[in-house]
Amino acid sequence: MHSPFVYGLVTRCFYDRKKYAAYALLKKHRNSLQKNTRTIHITDFGAGSRVFKTSAREVSKMAKNTGISPKRARLLNRLVRYLKADTALELGTSLGLGTAAMAAGNKVKIITIEGCAETAAIAKEKFEEFGLNNIQLKIGRFEENPVVRGQWTEERPKHQAPNPNASHTKYPQTVGADPQSVIHQPTTEIRQLSTQQQPQTTNHKQQTSNSELRTPNYDLIYIDGNHQKEATLSYFKKLLPTVHNDSVMIFDDIHWSKGMEEAWEEIKAHPKVKVSIDTFQWGLVFFRREQEKEHFVIRV
Repeated sequence: MHSPFVYGLVTRCFYDRKKYAAYALLKKHRNSLQKNTRTIHITDFGAGSRVFKTSAREVSKMAKNTGISPKRARLLNRLVRYLKADTALELGTSLGLGTAAMAAGNKVKIITIEGCAETAAIAKEKFEEFGLNNIQLKIGRFEENPVVRGQWTEERPKHQAPNPNASHTKYPQTVGADPQSVIHQPTTEIRQLSTQQQPQTTNHKQQTSNSELRTPNYDLIYIDGNHQKEATLSYFKKLLPTVHNDSVMIFDDIHWSKGMEEAWEEIKAHPKVKVSIDTFQWGLVFFRREQEKEHFVIRV
């Protein structure tokens, strides 16, 4: 393995055998869903299910047969922690098993989008029951969300100058020939925005015009929704402006079909993707400009 970064990720995150307190909460959350005998009607905007043949589905069976596995949930929980993710976006909430995995015990703010209102209602109910207050759930088709459409929201009025010293530290980078030697090197991202002072006004239209449209930045993006080639490639391209040098995108079910495998190959080949990891179930891509382009296949 040539990349010290990937070596550190694999040995300190993928193969981390510690038992974190968050795992107990995730187990209780999953068990609660598996005991829920309620039947809901699914609105599916993606490739559909290979398990269920009708839209009427029992929540307990959905929790047992679809969605992220317990092993993958623990890995996702570790990834958020290891990468020190502050912000995350998820496409495809479903019952919220993956969302809970990201949220439990981690200081991350999550926006998750689910197309089916009935499924989202179950997920929201369980988030509240288990005190997962760092999740913002949005209902609707992915393509209808401003972030996925590439239409960014007003975030900071121009008369509020940014802090020029603002920065955030991401994951530890392994440096040196000895892979056991780890130095925490912060990656500093200075947001260079206009510091021009703008007069405040009580006119709503003028306030809107004095606000700048900023692209949100996500540390982690988890795409687990459509499972079709064109849709997956569309999400990838439209979300590229929302990543930074230390971001990771995770694509679920990259070997689900021939079309998904073709999408994964195109994503890997994109010039902005520098590191890609195929874990069979997931495909992870990183955008680390300082690295040579490399692809890894890793058993998890």
